[in-house]
Amino acid sequence: MIRIKYVFPSILFLFAAVTFAQDAETNEKEPGHYNQNKFKQLYEEFATPNTYRSASGAPGPDYYQQQADYVMDIRLDDKNAKIFGEETITYINNSPDNLTYLWLQLDQNVRTKDSKALLRDDSVVPMNEKASDFVNKYMTTPFDGGFTIDYVKDDSGKALPFTVNFTMMRVDLATPLKSGDKFSFDIKWNYTIPDHTVNRARSGYEFFENDGNRAYVIAQFFPRMAVYNDVEGWQNHQFWGKGEFALPFGNYEVNITVPADHILDGTGVLQNRKEVYSKEMMSRYEQAKKSYDKPVIIVTQAEAEAAEKGFSDKTKTWKLKAENVRDFGFATSRKFIWDMQAVKLGDRDIMAISMYPKEGNPLWEEYSTKAVAHTLKSYSSHTFDYPYPKAISVHAKNQGMEYPMICWNYGRPNEDGSYSDRTKFGMISVIIHEVGHNFFPMIVNSDERQWGWMDEGLDTFMQFMAEQEFGETFPEAIAPNDKYPSRRGDPSKIVPYMSGDQSTISPIMSNPENVFQLGPNAYGKPATALNILRETVMGRELFDHAFKTYSHRWMFKHPTPEDFFRTMEDASAVDLDWYWRGWFYTTDYVDIGVKDIKKYYVSDTPNKKMQAYLSDRGMTEANLLPFVYLEEYSDTDMVPTELKGNLPSESSKTLKEYMMDAMTEAERAAVKEPKYFYEITYNSPGGLPMPLIVEYTYADGSVKNITYPPEIWRKNNKEVKMVISSMSELEGVLVDPKMETADIDTTNNSWPKKEQVSDFDKMKEKIQGE
Repeated sequence: MIRIKYVFPSILFLFAAVTFAQDAETNEKEPGHYNQNKFKQLYEEFATPNTYRSASGAPGPDYYQQQADYVMDIRLDDKNAKIFGEETITYINNSPDNLTYLWLQLDQNVRTKDSKALLRDDSVVPMNEKASDFVNKYMTTPFDGGFTIDYVKDDSGKALPFTVNFTMMRVDLATPLKSGDKFSFDIKWNYTIPDHTVNRARSGYEFFENDGNRAYVIAQFFPRMAVYNDVEGWQNHQFWGKGEFALPFGNYEVNITVPADHILDGTGVLQNRKEVYSKEMMSRYEQAKKSYDKPVIIVTQAEAEAAEKGFSDKTKTWKLKAENVRDFGFATSRKFIWDMQAVKLGDRDIMAISMYPKEGNPLWEEYSTKAVAHTLKSYSSHTFDYPYPKAISVHAKNQGMEYPMICWNYGRPNEDGSYSDRTKFGMISVIIHEVGHNFFPMIVNSDERQWGWMDEGLDTFMQFMAEQEFGETFPEAIAPNDKYPSRRGDPSKIVPYMSGDQSTISPIMSNPENVFQLGPNAYGKPATALNILRETVMGRELFDHAFKTYSHRWMFKHPTPEDFFRTMEDASAVDLDWYWRGWFYTTDYVDIGVKDIKKYYVSDTPNKKMQAYLSDRGMTEANLLPFVYLEEYSDTDMVPTELKGNLPSESSKTLKEYMMDAMTEAERAAVKEPKYFYEITYNSPGGLPMPLIVEYTYADGSVKNITYPPEIWRKNNKEVKMVISSMSELEGVLVDPKMETADIDTTNNSWPKKEQVSDFDKMKEKIQGE
C-alpha cells in the first residue's frame, strides 16, 4: 500500500515493523558477522580515548612529546662524493617513562650493497625491458652506501655501547633516562653519497657530464632520533624505502663546509650571511626582502656558468640555525642560480626561494618561485599562517622530496630550452606538493612510516585546491577557458583505480610498505575522499572550519588517524563514521544506479497489494477507513479504458472530500495536486554509501535536482526506493549528473538508459571527423 493521507494505525505499524526487521536482517546479520551495518560507529576500529588523546580528537591533558636538539659539523668532500659529520644530540625525555635505551634512524643503510631491501620484493621476467634497466639489474654491482659509525660517546667522552639493526641503531644507557631528564651524546659518522638519478634515491647528487659538476640535495644524512610516544612506544619500524619518516621536533645548529665556489641553502636561518655572500649578493638579497610581486635574482645564470669552471680547492662554512623543526636538509652546488621573493603572511615576511642549474631555465626562472609563494599563501589560508622564515624549491632531476623549509623538485626543459605543457604543469604541481609538505607532515607531524596517507593524502588534497587557485592567480599560465590540469583530486581521476582488480587494491588505512599501488592508495584516493567530503558531503563552510581546527590542534604535535577523524566530526557535528569506514577502512567503491521505475495513478479502490493483504486476513474494504491509493499502471505508456475516470488529471473522490473537510477555500486554491507518481528503485552495487544526487527532467522542460543524504542507505545498503510526485510527466532520471562521487560505472546512472558508444565507434567517429 502506498498512502497519501489517511492511515489505519495497526496496518501502518505492522508494515513498518516488518520493513525494519527485514532491513536490519539485510544489513546487520550477514553470515558470520554480528553487525555489518555500514553506518555503525567506529568503536571497534578506533583506539580508546585516554588522557593523552581525547575523544574530541584534541591532545589530552597528559599529551607529551619528546625533543631532540642537534649541533652538527658537516664536511662535504666534493671530489669523492662523501660526507663526514660529527653531531651532539641532546635528548629530552618528556614522557612519563624511564628509558634504558634510545633508538636512532640510519636511513642510508637501506643502500648498503647487501641490503635486504634489494631482496624483499618478488620479480618476474618482463615482456621487454629498457637496456639501461637491464644493465643496472643484471650487469652492475649494487651501490655500496650506508653509514660508517666511527663512535658513539656520552658527553664525558666515554664510549656508549650501540647495536645496529639494518636502518635502526640502539644506544644503551648506563643508567635509565628518567622522566623529565635529558641526555647528551656524540656520534661521528660518514657515508658515500649516492647518485640520486640511479634507482631514485631520495637524496644524493646529479652529475653533469658537460661541465663535470655535481648538484647535491642532501637529506637523511645524519643519525636521527626515532619517535617515542604514547601510541607506538619507540617507532623503530625499519626503513624499507616507501614508508617515510617519523621524527621528533627539536632545535638545530648546523655548520656545513663545502667548496668555496658553492652556493648553499637549507633548513633554518643563515647565521653568517655576510661571510659567505659577496657584496653584490647582499645588495640583491636586501632588494628581495622588499620585493613582493616578483623574484630578485641573487646569483645570475652568467655567474653560475662562470662558477661551473672554477673547482675551487678552498672551502666555506655555511652556518644555519633552525628552531622547532623535525628534520634538516640542504642543497649545494657551484651550478646554482638563486632567486628570492618576499611573501606577506599576516604581519610577517617569508622568503620564497628557488635554486636551479642553467639546465632548469627558462622554465624555473619563470615559475618556480611563483609556485612557492602561491603555495605558502594558499595552504596558509586553509590551515594556519606558515610559521617558518623561508621555503626553498631546488631543481633536481626526477626528484620530489620534502624537508623542513626545503624541497627538491623535477621539471626540466629540453636542451634548447623548450618545454611542453606537461613539463610545465608537472613542475608547478610537484613544487606545490613538496612545498606544501611543510604543513603536512613537517608541522602537523604525523607518522609517515606507519600512515603514509596522513601527509601524502592531505597534502595532495591541499595541492588540488592550490592548483585550481594557481590558474585563477596566474591566468596567463593556463590556456583560455581551461582549468589547471590537476592529476589528482577530481573524483573522475580516481575511478580507474577504484574500479580495478580488487586483489591489488588495499584500504587507505594500510602501511605504505604493504600496498600494491602507493600513488593512488596514499595520494589520489584520500585526496579525492577529502575533496568529495568538502564539496559534496559536508559543504565548504563546515569542512573548512573542521580542517582548520585539526591543523591548529596538531601544529608541532604528532596526530594519529583517529585524531584527524574525530576532530573533523567534533568541529562540524557531522557523523562521518560511515565515510571513514567506506573510504579509508575498506576497498568498497561507488556505483549507484537506477534499477527500476514504476508509474502510478490515484485511485479510491484498494490496489493489488492491499487486496492481497485483506484477503490473507479475512478482511474486506468495509474494515477500512477511506484511503487514497496509488495504483501501478499495467503499462507506463497505456492506461486501461476502464480506468479513464481515474486518470492522473482527475482527483480521487476520497481526496476531494478530505480537502473539502480539512482545508479552507484559500488553502485548497494554493494546493497544486500532483498528477504523476513514480516509485524509483536505486541500487548500490559498489557498496560504498554516498549521498544520492539525482537530476529529474520533466516533459514541460523543468529540471529538479535533489540530493538525498547518505543516511538513506543506513537500513539497506543494497537498494532504496523513493516515491516522487509531479505536475508534469517524468522524462529522465540521472544519478550524479556532475560526476561528484567517483561513481565507477555511469552506464546504470540514467533512465531511460543511455546507449553507450563503444571505443571502436568513438575511434571511427574521430577518423571520419578528420
